[in-house]
Amino acid sequence: MKAGLVSLGCAKNLVDSEMILGVLRRAGVQIVSQPSDADVIIVNTCGFIESAKTEARETIREMAAFGKKLIVCGCYAQRYAEQLKTEMPFVDKVVPLKDYSRFGEILAECFPDRNLKFGELDFHDRLLATSPFRPYVKISEGCDNRCAYCAIPLIRGSFRSRKTEEIVSECEGLVANGAKELILISQDTTRYGTDLTPDRRSLLPELLRRVAAIPGLWMVRVLYLYPDEITRELLETVRDHPKIARYFDIPIQHVSSPLLKRMNRRGDENLLADLLKTIREMMPDAVLRTTLIVGFPGETEADFQQLLAFIETHPFDRMGVFPYSREEDTPAYSMADQVPEEIKQARFETIMKKQKRLAALQNRRQVGRVHMTLVEEYDRHSRFYYGRSYAFAPDDVDGYIVFQSAKKLSVGEIIPVRIGSSIGYDLLGDAVIDPKE
Repeated sequence: MKAGLVSLGCAKNLVDSEMILGVLRRAGVQIVSQPSDADVIIVNTCGFIESAKTEARETIREMAAFGKKLIVCGCYAQRYAEQLKTEMPFVDKVVPLKDYSRFGEILAECFPDRNLKFGELDFHDRLLATSPFRPYVKISEGCDNRCAYCAIPLIRGSFRSRKTEEIVSECEGLVANGAKELILISQDTTRYGTDLTPDRRSLLPELLRRVAAIPGLWMVRVLYLYPDEITRELLETVRDHPKIARYFDIPIQHVSSPLLKRMNRRGDENLLADLLKTIREMMPDAVLRTTLIVGFPGETEADFQQLLAFIETHPFDRMGVFPYSREEDTPAYSMADQVPEEIKQARFETIMKKQKRLAALQNRRQVGRVHMTLVEEYDRHSRFYYGRSYAFAPDDVDGYIVFQSAKKLSVGEIIPVRIGSSIGYDLLGDAVIDPKE
């Protein structure tokens, strides 16, 4: 029997997909990359914003055209399970997140071979769908922040941390299997462990220290830091441990106080400015990344200009910007003063144009520096290698280090690269090769 899987959405969803693939592999099912070769096709969907929902629906219909058994799971399946069953009766199984505890049982119903034994989803037995050298590690599920625009609590539920020992054990297994960098993710990593301790204290610094101490690990990176939960202890932990990437992914969303309150976000422009200043002072080589929303209900031109001025004064190395997506069942859906789509798009284009210029200035400061770089790919036509250092997370926001080498390199090697120039969001350079080699 053969199965194919399409994974949509974020890295957190990808981890779920890798666990599903692990269940299939343990059962003896052959994993195929071409849907036409599969007996069963699984689509793990995203349902976060409208563009993701559109992609989910289109992908489901595209996969259905192959005429194979079709399973739809993930966030869209959780949010619109009954609608899916009504509008797409050709889907054989709809598996919402709440049924993931019986995923193996559901899979067994889709495969006629009764000799196949499907187990449970297991973090310790994933079939990695991306680079084996830099896998993601999900440290918690759900979210308690209840931002007015966000459907995640509706989909994924309240915040729930995994136990530290379980995470460390998973990380040790990944490193033993060749992982060089581990990327800790959740909807709010800074809150990790607050539901495990009587004093509601974050255990993220402790977890980072435990993971960084794993023999053979090159680097650990953490993403999705809620700004007002970043403690001095966390900053000092990152600063003081050479294996923890000085990389701060801090989604601030906006800086206008009235707008932040409407978003149900904590903090204000002063808190954000002080935080960024502190990070830059403690770690001048730190990389800062953020996410912004433009066109949130009630955003005035003055609010938008305040945001533009802030990123000019406090430039980020990386930035993702989203025009506000109006999501049903969220408080923001019924707010007054919805911003017209053309204004959202214009503001999006304006801020991305500014960020392109600011990122180019930030990248120029890297010229002459040497980055220890994990080799990820070689293009035999251009003879360029592609890799990433601590300054680049492996997703759609960050770029690459693009370089040449006088010595043949292997994917997975970690080598020094001297930066000579930059283009767009990428850095260009040359491998620093010992002449004796």
